[in-house]
Order: sequence, then structure tokens, then C-alpha cells
Amino acid sequence: MKEYKYIIIGGGMTADAAVKGIREVDPTGTICMISTEPDPPYSRPPLTKGLWKNTPEQKIWKHTEDLIIELKLTCLVTSVDPAKKMVTLNSGEELVYGKLLMATGGTPRSLPFEETSAIYYRTYRDYLKIREIASAKENFTVIGGGFIGTEMAAALTMNSKKTSMIFPGKLLGERVFPSDLAEFVTEYYRGKGVRLFTDDSAAGITQNEGSLIVTTEKGSRITADAVIAGVGIKPNTELAESTGIETENGIIVDEFLRTNHPDIYSAGDCANFYNPLLGKRIRVEHEDNANKMGKHAGRNMAGENKPYDYLPFFYSDMFELGYEAVGELDPRLETFSDWKEKFKEGVIYYLKDGRVRGVLLWNVWGQVEAARELISEPGPFTPENLKGKLPVNRSS
Repeated sequence: MKEYKYIIIGGGMTADAAVKGIREVDPTGTICMISTEPDPPYSRPPLTKGLWKNTPEQKIWKHTEDLIIELKLTCLVTSVDPAKKMVTLNSGEELVYGKLLMATGGTPRSLPFEETSAIYYRTYRDYLKIREIASAKENFTVIGGGFIGTEMAAALTMNSKKTSMIFPGKLLGERVFPSDLAEFVTEYYRGKGVRLFTDDSAAGITQNEGSLIVTTEKGSRITADAVIAGVGIKPNTELAESTGIETENGIIVDEFLRTNHPDIYSAGDCANFYNPLLGKRIRVEHEDNANKMGKHAGRNMAGENKPYDYLPFFYSDMFELGYEAVGELDPRLETFSDWKEKFKEGVIYYLKDGRVRGVLLWNVWGQVEAARELISEPGPFTPENLKGKLPVNRSS
């Protein structure tokens, strides 16, 4: 039975960041990383962004294996015994840990009908599959209007593919953007040639002479060479639950990123943590949190023991448009849009009870830290005293 000072369950960006955090504090402690994927850690955002804009593939790899670790790929942890501090793999192998990190990420949500032809876009292997199809085929249908859906529709269209989108909302981004900006984005996609099936959802997928036919709830029939499903992810909490770890919308951790078992930590997409700036528990499925939270967990596992009070930001690219954002982006809150050029460049503030709860930096760069500081201020703020609060500067 092999023993390690640290075992990390997961092989994504969070796991990679945790290894780097451990190594900053403990250069020699033994580390084993266990991943269900066949590939070592890589950056996920380029799968819907840079790799479709000619970013070289070699740039996505994290090179975690260079940090003196044992990397077990295509491996599944079937059980964790906190009393024995032991994990069991699907091969039957048993490993003992000193500290354990659950960086189990999330699994794409399934479409509400039986099918095997849609590609649930999440991994590097999914990217390779779509790239291969795109090298020979022209028609693509994207189910879902969130981050994956909007970014993949843009990426495919920019690569001269005929792309359709099906999503249940009336407007793209309506759960994040104020209504006028959501209307602009929706028409912007139409102007780029994306066929939008709004206020609708996929009801089934059938095969017909080498093509796929997507039928919608409203009765539309869309022919595609490939169907990409991006309907969100659910946090992978099953292993934690079977271990007796508390879960609720993710794996619950304290300010040091520990679960209710003090030698077991969690971070990344699967972790539910308290954020003091927002004054509530949140779970964040974005790159910045994966990197910052993963590294913080690694350092704490190695003995640093500092609270995680960071408010992560997120970003997206949609054709020539792009944004960075931090905090709560809920259009049901009071919003104030401070445009330099309407819908092209500006800052949108989301307010509640006189405090800034979120900031959307629309084609504005280099202002995330200032936005974060604004969220920390008690206020009270009004639209009048927010005008010009954050400078609009186009330095990407």
C-alpha cells in the first residue's frame, strides 16, 4: 500500500494549481494526482476560445508532471476512508494520504431525452472530436445559450461554419446582462449569421443519411453534421457524499477550504465556499477561481492555513466582443450602465441596498481589481455617483 503526503483527486486546472501551491510551501512532499481524463492538466478556456483562433495547442498544457508528482490518468477513485486516510481506485489499488484534496470538478448536465449523438463539450478530447468534424463538415447545432453555447457558436461561425443555437431564453445573456444589452447581443449574433431558435429547447435527435436532425419543442427541425450540448454542469459530489462530507450545491468548505473532515480539502468548480465580500456562500465555475482557490488549497494543505477571502472574476469572448466581470451579475438587481460608446465599451454596475454587488466590464480591460475594491466599499452608491467611477480604458 503506497503512502503519499498529499493526494489530489482530479486532474484539471484546480488540481494543477494545488500542486503548484503545495510546491511553494513544501518542495519535496510526495504528491499523487488521480484523474479520470487520459490527458495531463491543461487550460480549459482555450477549448472554446484561443484554439479556434490559431493559438498553438502546446500552449494549453500545464506541465504539472514536471513538479515531481505521480500522475495516475484514466483512473477513478471509488471510495475514501477518512478513518484510515485511504483512497481506493477502480483498479483495486489502495493509497494512503496525509492530506487529501477533492478537486472533482463537474459533469455536463444531460439533455432531457435519451440520445448518444450529442457531444457534451467539456474536455480536450471533445475539442479534438469537433475539430475533426469541422475539418470536413459545415453544419453545426449548439444546444444551450450559456458560456459554452455562446463561445462555441462564435468560434464555429468565425471558422466559416453554419451554426444554429437552441436555448430556452428569449435573449442571449438575459440571466446576466441588463435587457437592453441582452437584446443587442442577440441581434449581434444574428448579424453574424448564427441562426437562433429562442424560447425553445431540443426535444430529440435522430440520424438521417449521415446527418443529425434536431427536433425542437416548438416543432422546428434542424439538420446538423454535429450537435454540441452546453447546458451547464453539475458539481461532482457523489464521492464526497459517500465519504460523509457535507454537501449543498457543491462540497461545503470552511474559510481554510477544509471539509468537515479536517484532513480533506476541496476547491474549484465543486467547492461551495463563503465569500466575505458578498456575504454569502458561492460556487464558481471559472478559470480564475480554479487557479486561485486551487493554489490556496495546496498551500493550506502544506501548512500555511490562511483563509480564502478572494472574490474571483470571470470573462468571455463573443466574436469581437469581450468582457470581464466580478461579483453578482443579476439583472434583477438595480443596474446602471456607464457607456463610453453604447454596447461597445463601458461599465455596468449591479446594485443592492446602496452597495455595488457586481461589475461588468464590457470591452474594458485592466479594471478587475478596482471593481473588486468597489464591491468591498459600504457605499451608499447611486447611479449618479457611480458615473465615471471606474475609468474606461481600452488597454487589453
